[in-house]
Amino acid sequence: MPRHTDQDHVWELIEEIGLCMLVSHDGSGDRFHARPMSAHARRDEDAIYFLTDKRSHKDDEVEINENVCLTFADNAAYKYVSVSGTANVLDDRPRVEELWSTAARAFWESKDDPNIRILRVRPATAEFWDSPGKIVTTVKMVAAAVTGSRPDLGANRKVVL
Repeated sequence: MPRHTDQDHVWELIEEIGLCMLVSHDGSGDRFHARPMSAHARRDEDAIYFLTDKRSHKDDEVEINENVCLTFADNAAYKYVSVSGTANVLDDRPRVEELWSTAARAFWESKDDPNIRILRVRPATAEFWDSPGKIVTTVKMVAAAVTGSRPDLGANRKVVL
């Protein structure tokens, strides 16, 4: 049986959590822009895809500076992933069809809207924090406070993807 790697774990967390904050930068000054996005991970393609609108600022920012950060958070389970990589915008109608969902109707009337684009992120590195969950973490923190020890709050690793 193949060994479960940190890379496997990162991809599983991305798929599990699904929603992330996409952080981009237009290349000028020190202003970063973050917005929530629905991620579609395709490990076999080494890519994370998003539906986006060609009229949005994030697409312009990615054209100027391809470096992005994706932050995934499952606060209830105390699981977090930060992914750094490069992004580009594609006019890929078959991929739009593949990723289309009922939720996308909140932004476009149909999958045939000519403004829909695909934002593809190629992950380079990631860091994850994965705890045993809120209840166990809370108990461990209380026990550590009482005993003066440091709690084991789960795994935290940096991973090259």
